[in-house]
Amino acid sequence: MESKLNPESGHRIMVVDDDPGILKVLRGNLELAGYEVETFAAGLPAHEEIRRRPPDLLILDLTLPDIDGVLLCRRLREEGCEFPVIMLTARDGLADKVLGLEGGGDDYMVKPFAFLELQARIKTCLRRRTGRGGAVPVLTFGDLSIDRHKRQVTRAGRPVELTNKEFSLLLLLAENHGRVLTREDIRKVLWGRRQLYSWSRAIDVHIRHLRQKIESDPDHPVLIRTIIGVGYRFDGGV
Repeated sequence: MESKLNPESGHRIMVVDDDPGILKVLRGNLELAGYEVETFAAGLPAHEEIRRRPPDLLILDLTLPDIDGVLLCRRLREEGCEFPVIMLTARDGLADKVLGLEGGGDDYMVKPFAFLELQARIKTCLRRRTGRGGAVPVLTFGDLSIDRHKRQVTRAGRPVELTNKEFSLLLLLAENHGRVLTREDIRKVLWGRRQLYSWSRAIDVHIRHLRQKIESDPDHPVLIRTIIGVGYRFDGGV
């Protein structure tokens, strides 16, 4: 671990990446920008430090030598950590981006990236922080609210009981509000390497269950719409 305190900054940023070059560049630039910076080359030591002293913002690589970055982020959220997390990755696919955000990340940047853009995103994330010192992203569509850190859903102020897979599916659709997701998009994010054969109706079954729980009229859905021959689109009742 490398650490340096800058008394001019009230924000402490932790960077976790196994590339020593990236750690060196980010630490130098962030300190010049006035932040206190800690760097780690692996996820588990960073996790221990976070438990002891949470940062104001975490910059986290998805590919680490000891733990998957998405898994680490998900564990942090389950433990109640609400500080912003910016994901870093060399992968530029939709499924990878959505997986990172669904795992609890607040933003996502693909390597290589410009430091000025990262700095702008850091400022944006820090501005979203609440008085409790954490970012609490709640997606709201009319009377439907989705808290992706607490993994809770309410409709008209009443809690909606969802299975873990149903919540992940709803979040995936809501994060891509207005965009059509194919069944293949959904399969890659929610089932990963587990094979879903072309004839499998698992995704459609989960969609039907979701509609029964969140739609006012499941037979005439306005939140989750079917795009015939393609997939599904979350319209949020618009």
